Amino acid sequence: MSKPILIFDSGLGGLTIYQALQQAMPGLAYHYLADSARLPYGLLTEQALTEGCVALIETYVKQAQVQLVVIACNTASTAILDVLRNRLSIPIVGVVPAIKPAAELSASGCIALLATTATIQRPYTDELIEKFASHCHVQKIACPELVHMAEEKYRYGYADTIQLQQLLGAVDPLVDTLVLGCTHFPILHAEIAACFSKKMRIVDSREAIVRRVRSLVDSQTEHPVSVYTDTSAVDSALFEKLVTKGFTKITSSFEAAPQEQYEMGSFKAV
Repeated sequence: MSKPILIFDSGLGGLTIYQALQQAMPGLAYHYLADSARLPYGLLTEQALTEGCVALIETYVKQAQVQLVVIACNTASTAILDVLRNRLSIPIVGVVPAIKPAAELSASGCIALLATTATIQRPYTDELIEKFASHCHVQKIACPELVHMAEEKYRYGYADTIQLQQLLGAVDPLVDTLVLGCTHFPILHAEIAACFSKKMRIVDSREAIVRRVRSLVDSQTEHPVSVYTDTSAVDSALFEKLVTKGFTKITSSFEAAPQEQYEMGSFKAV
């Protein structure tokens, strides 16, 4: 049996990465760790963000004998990748805004990056733009409101499209390619696309992450187990959704070792 892949995010956004990986490599075991108790990360200082994430991930890796970690959060990736790679001997895969493919796709040379405030302000984002899209006009739009909107959509299937249209009204009319620079945002892909009268190319980092993980993982197994762990409570709406996504063990406390986590049928959603 292969060791599991750990996918880490501040909340539910990384489930878009989980779904892409699970579809591409269904024979792998996946563990998902959501730090919902500290959502949103954009409100944390860099020190608090780094120390908290590193502590959570290190503890879980030791408990679950993980073979690889995916930091499925743009904000966290830019802050903790180097620290984790220095502290852990396993591969660490980060997520960064898909600036490169967007620059290659854009016909007008005008791109809009939707992301959290922290990601927009990171020097790393500017470096990506300079390296891969220096020939383009890149409009950076901070829209942290979309994180909570995506969380609600994932749980309840509903998004406030009026608020979404208002937020996306800031996109330059010349833009023809939109970068979803937060793993939460693909949850709203259909609603975002519907906000534009013209066909908008919309790109994110899922395909790149799948390619990278595929190149690093060990052999697969026939009956893998998917585990979901959250630092906050798991309500009934989320619990039901996670079941449909193939999670067979769910808990709202990461401190329990994987073999001690709640089996389906005995978990009490709160």
